[in-house]
Amino acid sequence: MRIDPNSRSVQGLSTFIEFVALNLMYLVSCVPIVTIGAATSALFEVAIRYSDDETGRPVADFFPAFMRNFRRGALTALALLVPIALLAFSAVFWMSTPTALGTAAGVIAALAAVFLFAAFLYAMALVATFDDGIRRTLKNAMLLAAAEPVRTFGLVMIPVALVCISVLFPPFLVIMGTIGFSVGAYAAAFLFRSAFARHRP
Repeated sequence: MRIDPNSRSVQGLSTFIEFVALNLMYLVSCVPIVTIGAATSALFEVAIRYSDDETGRPVADFFPAFMRNFRRGALTALALLVPIALLAFSAVFWMSTPTALGTAAGVIAALAAVFLFAAFLYAMALVATFDDGIRRTLKNAMLLAAAEPVRTFGLVMIPVALVCISVLFPPFLVIMGTIGFSVGAYAAAFLFRSAFARHRP
């Protein structure tokens, strides 16, 4: 009995195992909170590369990308995640106030947090793809989030959908822990490539 390593079943199994390994590497890399930016940019870098006709080696390339993007990824993430956390807290606080003004303030804060979250996703992908400074990366991330409403909506809906499914169906957390983040990044990679191609000089 001979197993063809080039068969679709073998290649599909190899890809699945690679995505599981990539997912676990990403989760471990996020354990120190300050490394979330570097880990996310590294995940997006290998996912974007792999989405381009399955080039690159996601597992082998992850930690080199993590080290290469560490400083810019960490600082860019810090510049966006702190305001997101403050806005999210503000939204919860104001919405708990039983007044029309409090509800309006809560909605505005929630929308601002969602916009900055979209900018965070774009920023991590920009860190992964372009060698720009932090200030320019943040500016471009904000502009992309506003200029690409359809793709921005798609990017935001990927993590939102995963979280909602996990809340409504807790066993789905097992899938999140095995392939959720890596597959989500792979899906987002097509949106990133499409958005970047429209604005690349």
